[in-house]
Amino acid sequence: MKIDRLIGIISILLQKDKVTAPYLAEKFEVSRRTINRDVENLCKAGIPIVTEQGKNGGISIAEGYKVDKTLFTSGEIQAILSGLKSLDSVSGSNRYQLLMDKLSFGSNDYVGASGPVVINLSSWYQSSLPPKFELIKDAIERKKKIEFHYYGPGGDNMRLLEPCLLIFEWSSWYVWGYCLLRDDFRMFKLNRMDQIRCTNEDCEKREIPLYHMDPRKVSWTNGVEVTAEFDKSMKWRLIEEFGINSFSENADGRLLMNISWSDQESLFGWLLGFRDCVRIIEPVEYQKNFLNLLERIKNLY
Repeated sequence: MKIDRLIGIISILLQKDKVTAPYLAEKFEVSRRTINRDVENLCKAGIPIVTEQGKNGGISIAEGYKVDKTLFTSGEIQAILSGLKSLDSVSGSNRYQLLMDKLSFGSNDYVGASGPVVINLSSWYQSSLPPKFELIKDAIERKKKIEFHYYGPGGDNMRLLEPCLLIFEWSSWYVWGYCLLRDDFRMFKLNRMDQIRCTNEDCEKREIPLYHMDPRKVSWTNGVEVTAEFDKSMKWRLIEEFGINSFSENADGRLLMNISWSDQESLFGWLLGFRDCVRIIEPVEYQKNFLNLLERIKNLY
């Protein structure tokens, strides 16, 4: 939008002593002629912009006009900008980079993308994730229902959802909302969603519960709990995935852990990644089920 671009230009000029029209044109992905018109409009609005021709020329704001109007310290601004920049890594655009320019309004200490923290929220699915992200985000903002084909542990089917939140959790992107098929709030992994479309149907007016970010408060429909014992060589992985206080250590160095998981199949898939360094202690029926799985795998070979 034009007003966004004008605010962005002012922000850049307040940060830098002088910039060129080609620089601004590339920054905002418009023509140089458009930037020249923007500069004229800013002058008409009372912003004292000076343009200089020649080798060392450029566009700047008249000396004495720059006033630091930010309510944040440079460190606070950088923390905000790092978070905003991370969204560009998944959206596939530079929308949030432009917003960064606006939020850094008047800050002479702004360090931009070269700050000490880099957050990349993208995934291996670089080509498929951004379109899903943008479509769902737009549907949430417009309060519209979405329809999609979903592939889950129980099979695949079509779902109709009133999306409420886009969530980055457990190293993946999810959408959380009211599922019309289950008549309840559910969370769906974006990488398992296909054929997503916005129906342009308005979402129903319903009371939306507070989403709990703590995974320990998530209620699983087919949740399971087991106690397992791990070899001490797996300590690094348990710490990485669940934290240093997630297990107890026996006298012989083996690690005992109580595990809550969404379903038995997913749990067994996770345990297989520990090879021969894990043993299910209880419940006993899960030992038998796990042995049956290993036998079926053996029969494949």
